[in-house]
Amino acid sequence: MDPTGQKYFTIIDYVIFALLLVASMAIGLYYAFTGGRQRTTQEFMYADRSMKCLPLSLSLMATFQSAVAIIGTPAEVYANGTQYWFIGCSYILGLLIPAHIFIPLFYRLHLTSVYQYLELRFCKAVRICGTVTFIFQMVIYMGVGIYTPALALNAVTGFHLWGAVLATGLVCTLYTALGGLKAVVWTDVFQTVVMFTGQLAVIIVGVHQAGGLSDAWVKVRDGGRISGIDLNPDPTVRHTFWTLGVGGVFLMLSLYGVNQAQVQRYLSSRTEKEAVMSCYMVFPCLQVALMLSCLMGLVMYACYGNNSPLEQQYITSKDQMVLYFVMDMLQNFPGLPGLFVACLFSASLSTISSAFNSLATVTMVDLIKPHYSMTEARATLLSKIDQMNIFGMVGGPLLGLFCLGIFFPCANSIGAVIGLAAGLVMSFWVGIGGFLSRMPSSVQVLPLNSTNTVPAASGNITGPAVIDAASRPVGLNGLYSLSYMWYSALNSSTVVLIGLVISFMTGKKHGPEELLIVLYTYTEERNQKTQLDSQKWSYGFTVKCIVAWGHFNVVKLLLADRWS
Repeated sequence: MDPTGQKYFTIIDYVIFALLLVASMAIGLYYAFTGGRQRTTQEFMYADRSMKCLPLSLSLMATFQSAVAIIGTPAEVYANGTQYWFIGCSYILGLLIPAHIFIPLFYRLHLTSVYQYLELRFCKAVRICGTVTFIFQMVIYMGVGIYTPALALNAVTGFHLWGAVLATGLVCTLYTALGGLKAVVWTDVFQTVVMFTGQLAVIIVGVHQAGGLSDAWVKVRDGGRISGIDLNPDPTVRHTFWTLGVGGVFLMLSLYGVNQAQVQRYLSSRTEKEAVMSCYMVFPCLQVALMLSCLMGLVMYACYGNNSPLEQQYITSKDQMVLYFVMDMLQNFPGLPGLFVACLFSASLSTISSAFNSLATVTMVDLIKPHYSMTEARATLLSKIDQMNIFGMVGGPLLGLFCLGIFFPCANSIGAVIGLAAGLVMSFWVGIGGFLSRMPSSVQVLPLNSTNTVPAASGNITGPAVIDAASRPVGLNGLYSLSYMWYSALNSSTVVLIGLVISFMTGKKHGPEELLIVLYTYTEERNQKTQLDSQKWSYGFTVKCIVAWGHFNVVKLLLADRWS
């Protein structure tokens, strides 16, 4: 193990990386020339609503399991311990709420774009505002998702920076534009397998280099990297049980409840039941992904301990830690570094392809079709062109906008627009202000010789390390010090509160009865086709609960005869 000097790829590594790109392209070409050959928007954007729950669940997980997460989470665990692992607790409510509230509502309305709901509930202006906000969010997210791993790879291995960016972007654009949503979903499945395989290979080799499982455990335990539950309620502390387990719920809702990339997958399911099941099945997939990333961080600490490559100045950023570790540990195993880089760029491909497909959908459905009449073939062609032209902090405001419409019948269009604007202002104010306020100093980490472990005989692992005993920040500094895990909760709450205040000031307006009639009519049709009384009751009761929650007064009149 040579810690010094720049690491380089071998021919085998390049071959493995190239095979990933070729396989992804092959899947896109297969779906471009089979089935309906992506000739209709229904097939291109929603796979003819024929997808099953297993591939959908893996695709849902891969969409936001970006390369940034694969290189960022292990570095976080290496520096600060396993406290971040508690974000897995937020996955429970973060997936149950979409499964039982958002998915049934969107699926039964037969939407093409999730932002069509905003026009049904408010007006066209709110729909356009939501669409433009989403486009801005995804373009920024794509830019970070594709550039960050390429930059880290270039710094550690000398791999050509723009070569990696262009190769990823070109392959992703082609298979997404040619194969539509079916190609995106099935390449996500393939890329998920590559991701898990690459991470698992690194963990196995790393444990072996650290001296085995028992030695690795002793090193991370003695180094204070096994964290207990930190119940500190201070919202300015970066990672506690509350910031991760509660604040993370709002982040999950913005991703898996109202994000077009995910809702588009739910709506491509064959039935509503399979859409809900795919959401359930995301939970174990996310837990496996989180476990592998955290284990990688622990293995990194077991191998390096006090000799951090960052402190030894072999690398210049925490973002380079994981790739440096891979190249250092696996340099005697030809092909394995290439496998991990394939794993890393699989995450990038899955993220970017999902963004491309969802952006093409909202651009066509929300911005082009309402203003220009065109044939089905022309609309499909323009959707593919959109994906070739699009390359690329606001999930919270969008979540708040949907919650305002679904759960508050008194909200009106003026309140929705002003509330969204207020949420975006709050998002950028706190986000940029927090970034600037932290510029002079870096994030503090646990000392490499931490002694905060509790003896094993006490029955506990380790208590939370006290990093900073300074006085709590106040005023604007207190707001800027807010943990990033609370951003989504803060921004969505701002949209709801401001939206309600403005709605009351400008006049109380109930949501349109047309939306409720659609839900009621659809439920009646499904009940007529259902033979078993238990199934009849299940559909009717589900719809009643969802609709009544947001529009109680109107629904009570509509369903009075049926449920009296």
